[in-house]
Amino acid sequence: MDRIGAVLLAAGASRRFGDENKLAAKLDGEPLVRHVARILSESGIGDIVVVTGHDRETVEDALDGLPLRFVHNEDWSSGMGRSIARGIRALRPDTPATFIVPGDMPYLTVALLEALAGRFTDAEGSAIVAPTTENGEQRNPVLWPRRWFDDLASLDGPEGGKALLRHHWNEVLRVPVTENSVFTDIDTPDDLPKT
Repeated sequence: MDRIGAVLLAAGASRRFGDENKLAAKLDGEPLVRHVARILSESGIGDIVVVTGHDRETVEDALDGLPLRFVHNEDWSSGMGRSIARGIRALRPDTPATFIVPGDMPYLTVALLEALAGRFTDAEGSAIVAPTTENGEQRNPVLWPRRWFDDLASLDGPEGGKALLRHHWNEVLRVPVTENSVFTDIDTPDDLPKT
């Protein structure tokens, strides 16, 4: 997977979490966003681009020492679309595909990333690949081939890539995942496990 990229979204203000930056909240002694970035790194992804915005320094400090690059979205408050666009434009020019990964998915696994990348390879790099629940509901992270990069780089607003994905849903390779905990995201302090 060393040629595949990842755009790790870490720009939002996470208002539902309260005053603390949720991406810096500790889970098993490690910042939430670091869990996600570490899994991306352990999977062998060759180019990890972290998009910062709100509280940039805190996010950068939480990821110190990991093999990744930062790009800053000054207009982070306009929504996720602009952050995705910023990350896509920062990828290496030879990147054949990239994962779009929310920074609040600490239970992401190397096995899931490998499964999605395997389907991408099986499809000869032509299809969008997305994990789904057993009920067929789309989840993250989505793996986007290069041919969609221009569309992703034009995104704006709060919805991110969902509208684009819905529009091309018939072209998406769906990978059913039976272990739904991998999709758990953290939105409020109550979502963190009590220790």
